[in-house]
Amino acid sequence: MERASRTTSAGWVSAIGHALAVDGLDIAALFRELGLDTDVLTDPDARISQDSMTRVWHLAVERSGNPAIGLNMARVLRPGHFSVVGYSLMSSRSLREGFGRVVRYQRLIGESSDMMMQIEPDTCRLQFAIHGDRLPAALQSVEAAMAYALAFCRWMTADPIVPIKATFARSEPQDVAPYRALFECPLEFDAPAYSLLMSRQLMEAPLATANDSLAKLHDRFAGDFLARFESDPVTHQTRQVLCRLLPQGEPKRQTVASAMNMSTRTLQRRLQEEGVSFQQLLERTRRELALQYLGQPQLTLFEIACMLGFADPSNFFRAFKRWFGLPPGQYREQVLQDQSEEE
Repeated sequence: MERASRTTSAGWVSAIGHALAVDGLDIAALFRELGLDTDVLTDPDARISQDSMTRVWHLAVERSGNPAIGLNMARVLRPGHFSVVGYSLMSSRSLREGFGRVVRYQRLIGESSDMMMQIEPDTCRLQFAIHGDRLPAALQSVEAAMAYALAFCRWMTADPIVPIKATFARSEPQDVAPYRALFECPLEFDAPAYSLLMSRQLMEAPLATANDSLAKLHDRFAGDFLARFESDPVTHQTRQVLCRLLPQGEPKRQTVASAMNMSTRTLQRRLQEEGVSFQQLLERTRRELALQYLGQPQLTLFEIACMLGFADPSNFFRAFKRWFGLPPGQYREQVLQDQSEEE
């Protein structure tokens, strides 16, 4: 039976792109060389298959000649790469609490990621794994996660944190220098797992960026997003593809299925299992996006119709009146009036 591919968030792929650029590589060029859709690189809500990213890592190593290229992730730190998960981490009271949130919400970053936190009397071990989908995961992907996590710790504390030990479930590379330069601690290769062993006192120290109110707000956003993602994963993924394709015209079922690496019949069956048809999801997505776009006064009604994939604006006007009982222009006037009164 065909199944949906495990995916990686566009935010994490953006981080990978910045890391590859350190070695002079253009991730868009790598995507094109591999026959992958480059549109996902500019869509913050997109998801990219894990196998596609595995192929990108392999090609990046081949083109750069740098098998330690994953460690570049420590040099491109941006909280937005984790989306709401990153902001949730930033507002946590301690690194331990923050990485607890990363463990809880990690599927939003990548469905193949598997991070664990083990607490001992004096230490805290962050353990990392990236599971392959149809292809074995590239070792650079898990080393990238380790490098990014350490860089985040150093950035959050404004301190040059040094782990007690870094372990790698791989043989020792020919050139260990990049690993020594980044981790600055004893390195153990051929270990049972990839991990960073940290001081528990350091992990539980208060953070200057702590904000309980923001942390609760981010938890709610991340929790809601995760609940939708886990309960209806194919519906969620299909909606993201539709959002990306709609500005090009009404997406065909076959085009969407191809973008998700499955057959049209499989897509139809998987959506039915989650209680929705392709046409229902298309209409629901258009309806939700229409409300978002109409709240942006700089967009004309014609532009909104095009962004929703309507070839003729009159079709958009009729659809909107069917959905909400009034024309889009009248709806916009009411929304903008309400906004001005609230101000």
